[in-house]
Amino acid sequence: MPLKLARRPERGEIWIADLSPRQGTEPGKRRPVLIVQAQALLDAHHPSTLVVPLTTNLVEDAEPLRVRVPLVGRLKKRSDLLIDQLRAIDNRRLVAGPLGRLPRQLLDRVRAATLEVLDFTE
Repeated sequence: MPLKLARRPERGEIWIADLSPRQGTEPGKRRPVLIVQAQALLDAHHPSTLVVPLTTNLVEDAEPLRVRVPLVGRLKKRSDLLIDQLRAIDNRRLVAGPLGRLPRQLLDRVRAATLEVLDFTE
């Protein structure tokens, strides 16, 4: 059962989400996710949120599929963002947070990697 959130998430923050049950290659269980949805939709109380899951199973030199996240805020382990697992989740899956916020330059790398994975680059 999701916890009542103290406040709404903001773009660039890392939150804990319950991604169970997983299907196939999707990441499951409770894990950190990066909020990547436009702030305007978050502010409008949109019922779902675009997130990128994190994993502590690190893979070197895997950009654009993965972007390394250093220890930020209350994140306990270095992690990789699974850019190719971008997904929309119901807001009730967000169970705790924020753990921290990514710095602007890292968010810019996430943006570039996402555009490349989606083949939206020019």
